[in-house]
Amino acid sequence: MDYIQITPDEQAAMLDAIGISTVDELFEVIPAPIRFAGTLDLPPGRSELELQRELGEMASRNHGPHDMVCFMGGGAYDHFCPVLIDQLIMRGEFLTAYTPYQAEASQGSLQAFFEFQTQVARLAGLDIANASLYEGATAVAEAVLMALNTSGKRRVLVADTVHPEYRAVLTTYLSDLPVQMVVMPSTNGAVPADTVRAHLDEDTACVVVQSPNVWGVIEDWDGCFAAAHEHERTCAIAVFNPIASGLLKSPGACGADIAAGEGQPLGVPLSLGGPYLGLFAAKSSFIRRMPGRLIGRTTDVEGRQAFCLTLQTREQHIRGAKATSNVCTNQGLLALRATMFMTTIGKAGLREMAEQCHHKAHYLAGRIAAIPGYALTFDRPFFHEFTITCPRPVTEIVEACKRAGILPGVSPHGRRMRRIGGPNDLIIAVTEKRTRHEMDALVDVLTRFASTS
Repeated sequence: MDYIQITPDEQAAMLDAIGISTVDELFEVIPAPIRFAGTLDLPPGRSELELQRELGEMASRNHGPHDMVCFMGGGAYDHFCPVLIDQLIMRGEFLTAYTPYQAEASQGSLQAFFEFQTQVARLAGLDIANASLYEGATAVAEAVLMALNTSGKRRVLVADTVHPEYRAVLTTYLSDLPVQMVVMPSTNGAVPADTVRAHLDEDTACVVVQSPNVWGVIEDWDGCFAAAHEHERTCAIAVFNPIASGLLKSPGACGADIAAGEGQPLGVPLSLGGPYLGLFAAKSSFIRRMPGRLIGRTTDVEGRQAFCLTLQTREQHIRGAKATSNVCTNQGLLALRATMFMTTIGKAGLREMAEQCHHKAHYLAGRIAAIPGYALTFDRPFFHEFTITCPRPVTEIVEACKRAGILPGVSPHGRRMRRIGGPNDLIIAVTEKRTRHEMDALVDVLTRFASTS
């Protein structure tokens, strides 16, 4: 945004227009005890050159995936994004376009969202997808709400291997509803189908299982969802990673009724934690209950292909009592970005990304497990993220790695992960961007650290 200074004459004209003479009068509605008095403690003015130099020096103190080797994950991943995406998304017609609320929104935007829906539905292996939600956590919460609304039941089963931030958001969503949320315990990093079966009853609306889960472990979706379907009108909800869908069975192929997930891996930058992109897909039987909005394709009176907003079951479009969701917008720009990304890399490119993530993660896991004092925390299959148990507290290891220019992973014992693991556990994510040299460098640091423990 451009900054244009206001001159004293312009300020006086503005005050005169609203019928006051000073800026102080403008703030008289604020009680004096809480109104700031005096002058701000600001440094003296700088020239443009001095300001650029000073701000550049301040920015150089920030370190992250842009200048360090990144093995961090836990829901947000350092994937490759073709430069083409940045160039296209910065075009004015994309960057400044507001979310299309009405059916007469531009055909270009509507077609892009239609393509996004198609791509997400294919990734999830389900019939339909909406035009995006806020991010992964709220997408999961909306999936549960839809299951509650369609089943009429009041009990929700959630695996304890679902990301703790997702579970926290879900708890908030359900806190004022007459709903019981039950967290199912895991065994060796995953929830067995028998555990799901043991917790089910006739009032269970849905079963929520994430795979790969928060530990990186691949869950038994087939078994868990088959157990859920032993009860009539109990929905199977899969929390999925779109990149993993390039290699693993899709949620739909495993029996999921609804799939929700985080779209950040689809060409969305880490961006200091957001904004990100919610993915949501379901079987066609849920089409009139889906949250957000759906784009439909039809033909106009002249027989030409046309796109429009359809099944707009939001409170802005129909009476509030009949609304299926309070989602008032979608991540339009990021959904467009994800569409560009998926179109650019294609089906073969997505599979190659997934294969590289998988093979590189297993190479690194094998090397770390061979270091005396380190071990894989769970003896289960994983995709591109895995958990290790270290010989010393992870906080010490993270600091040692940072000094070597490496972000080694995420501590599940930290506040962000709500202390779900032990102080010696570390979750490591490996994407297609990581090279053998970078992985070997992490192994070298961990080896030196182990030798001094």
